[in-house]
Amino acid sequence: MMFHPSSLLFSFTLFFLFAITLSLETSSASRVPKDIIDQTCEICANQSIILSYGLCSTSLPVVPVSHSANLEGLALVAMELALENVTSTLATIEKLLDSTSLDSFALGGLTDCLELYSDAAWTIVNSVGVFLSGNYDVTRRWMSSVMEAASTCQQGFTERGEVSPLTQENYNLFQLCGISLCIIHLATPTHLLN
Repeated sequence: MMFHPSSLLFSFTLFFLFAITLSLETSSASRVPKDIIDQTCEICANQSIILSYGLCSTSLPVVPVSHSANLEGLALVAMELALENVTSTLATIEKLLDSTSLDSFALGGLTDCLELYSDAAWTIVNSVGVFLSGNYDVTRRWMSSVMEAASTCQQGFTERGEVSPLTQENYNLFQLCGISLCIIHLATPTHLLN
């Protein structure tokens, strides 16, 4: 299903603002340390050799509500950032596909990435709803599939020895999904009991 990236981002932003407000209302101010972003990014980077502390600690604070959010709120922030990456990348892919200087292989790779990123956008939006319903296992599976989409897009170029025009976008989406997965794991009630 094709859509205009900015319309999906606008709809999701409204939904996200509502969801994060609910998350903030249910969290106690005394439970939220001032440096929750730094602590969370440090934990996630220490638990995984693939996650970048730098990207985490510079990305999450971009969304103003992240400074007063609990873990659930930070997970929503990471998912919002992943969706922003996806919608921006979809616009980039559409511009690249309009280029007349690409060979048939590049056009084929970009067409595949367009489909992967279109599916990823809807998956992230649906993941937020599932996450808010408390089904963290399904949310993790779906966000993992978005992470895999970024890898698949990148591999479509590198397997043939080509340089992907979406390397940075794929890396950022992969990282943002990894960050959201880590935060969802940390926010899972069974994890909090351990």
